[in-house]
Amino acid sequence: MNHTARYTALLALLLGQLATPDGMAATAGYAIQDRLALSGDGKWDYASIDASHQRLYVTHGNQVQVLDLATHKVAGAIAGTEGVHGVAFAQELNLGFTSNGRSDSVTVFALDSLAVRQHVKVGGKNPDAILYVPQARQLYVFNGNSADVTVFDVPGMRIVSTIKVGGRPEFAVSDGAGRIYLNVEDQNAIEVIDIAASTVVAHWPLAGCEEPTGLALDTAHARLFAACKNKLAAVVDARDGKHVAAFAIGAHPDAVAYDAATGRIYVSNGDSATLTVAQQLTPDRYSVLAHVPTAAGAKTMAFDPATKNVYLPASIDGGLKVLVVAPAEQ
Repeated sequence: MNHTARYTALLALLLGQLATPDGMAATAGYAIQDRLALSGDGKWDYASIDASHQRLYVTHGNQVQVLDLATHKVAGAIAGTEGVHGVAFAQELNLGFTSNGRSDSVTVFALDSLAVRQHVKVGGKNPDAILYVPQARQLYVFNGNSADVTVFDVPGMRIVSTIKVGGRPEFAVSDGAGRIYLNVEDQNAIEVIDIAASTVVAHWPLAGCEEPTGLALDTAHARLFAACKNKLAAVVDARDGKHVAAFAIGAHPDAVAYDAATGRIYVSNGDSATLTVAQQLTPDRYSVLAHVPTAAGAKTMAFDPATKNVYLPASIDGGLKVLVVAPAEQ
């Protein structure tokens, strides 16, 4: 049996063991606690939390709408972000950044006032995921249509390098110790960037995982969680790329979050209108606790580790709303 066949068989066994039975409670203590209305409709993408200022950012068309987490009221907006995808934060510099897909640019703004500081062109096409690495004071912009990563120094916003990757980059995470991991969606793989060398140092095929999108990292146990189109999440050893586990999720996942305090993993599934909640039993064993009903199209999310709230944007009744899913015991 070759490697791919062996891993496919392993996935089938794991899914048979870990999928939620029909009789299992659908929510396992989680429920929609609130629906926050935002102005306008149309396409939306990432949701991100600025923990220092207690704000939720929702990228939406040509603007970023900002909500106060304490009051759930609109705190402001960042306009002129054409085709905006992601948001990143440099807390120590009071700066935020948006990736603007249609204008091939990054918008730099102040975290306290939300005032725009500058717009900077990237070298690639359709910037999507965006990641700030404080240890290096560098901003990484992942360009979906040119299969590369633009690296800026911060706060100078000078391009210091361009890193070619093996295909269309999706979500990316940093381990805080010199490595960045990213899903390569059209190659069914994870790639590893060495920050100091500014180059890709590993390419790990995700056998049995189709079109990986969302990605999260458990730094304590060196485990990566990749959300796959074929209704599973793959668990990979971040040290060597070894596949160690998988668990069942829903259709069209596009974001993953890991809560280090509880060992729970959250995956938002747009087409199945569910939020999968799984429990890490050991670094190599996982159990699905719930497939919480959400709304059609709720494929991205932001997780607040302080409150355990999950925020999911979706178009509901002709308008953009953010669903707030929380443990029922709150």
